[in-house]
Amino acid sequence: MSSNIPKMKCLIIDDEPLARFHLKELAGQIDFLSVEGTCATALEADAKVKESEIDLLFLDINMPYLTGLEFLEQLENPPLCILTTAYSEYALEGFRLQVVDYLLKPIAFNRFYQAVNKAQQKFIISEKLKKNSPLDDPFLYVRQSDSFIKVSWVDILYIESMQNYTKLHFKDKSLVIHQTMKAIEESLPSDHFFRIHKSYLINITHIDMISGGRLFINKIELPISRTRKEELLNQVVYKKLISK
Repeated sequence: MSSNIPKMKCLIIDDEPLARFHLKELAGQIDFLSVEGTCATALEADAKVKESEIDLLFLDINMPYLTGLEFLEQLENPPLCILTTAYSEYALEGFRLQVVDYLLKPIAFNRFYQAVNKAQQKFIISEKLKKNSPLDDPFLYVRQSDSFIKVSWVDILYIESMQNYTKLHFKDKSLVIHQTMKAIEESLPSDHFFRIHKSYLINITHIDMISGGRLFINKIELPISRTRKEELLNQVVYKKLISK
């Protein structure tokens, strides 16, 4: 982790003592997390969030007096949130509230690790924006042999992974560059680009249609992986859906 990015201050909220202990133990294995406290109720957490700077919540749903979802919904500027619950039926509601991830109990370390890494990526972007980093600069330079070509990421339709190369697709041309998909993805604004498949990163502003497991950009059909479809719909489509 970059030394310029502070640790994420997190708060664990769960009415079960064993669940709080387990989450604290998991968080203790992650060097970029700092557990600032644990709470047994959402009411207790409400005071803690208002008096402290909390970056990430680990939030149980079924709690007495005030549920986790009710608590999250009433926060004016909620921190990043990872829901922790034994019940899968709340997943869609959680994504409506734009949670980072949804962990089903019992929580395995590998899923916990995936979730907090997603949270950290969002946190890093937020910190860069606070420091006025040029995330919104529309121009990038890509290297081809000894040349540097200036491109506008606004005009990129989608990016295709080709092992150690990537192919940038525009309306009237394409560029093949010696760069990994991961490196390209980290260079682009995450609120404009979405990974729909291990081989495809798309500019969401150029989506023409989503149908089943397929997505169309500029009359080109691209596959959506099953694991990414629900998140694509929640993060991109449902926010702008005008007819149901």
